[in-house]
Amino acid sequence: MYTLYGISNCNTVKKAKDWLTENNIEFQFHDYRKQGLSAELLEQFEQSLGWEKLLNKQSTSWRKLTDDQKANISKQTALEYMLETPTLIKRPVLDTGEKMIIGFKADNYQTKL
Repeated sequence: MYTLYGISNCNTVKKAKDWLTENNIEFQFHDYRKQGLSAELLEQFEQSLGWEKLLNKQSTSWRKLTDDQKANISKQTALEYMLETPTLIKRPVLDTGEKMIIGFKADNYQTKL
């Protein structure tokens, strides 16, 4: 079974959930805010997707970082910030068991699933 990671009030996550349901794809939803985010899970994301792809520079959470924090971002600091503030992770992350897909676009899900 697939696992969809994100936060429940995110519109993009809602679209992904709707698409998976409409296409009869079974999945479980993991909400970072309710179920948390472990360092191990974040490390799996990073190994599969890369920290630069994971880091959501369009988020409100990113804008709240200081200019110094943004200027000196590295893999280590990015992972620390994402662990501390999971809303810095681009959403959603879909784990199919074989691969991870980040973000949601219907045509992307259609071809990859």
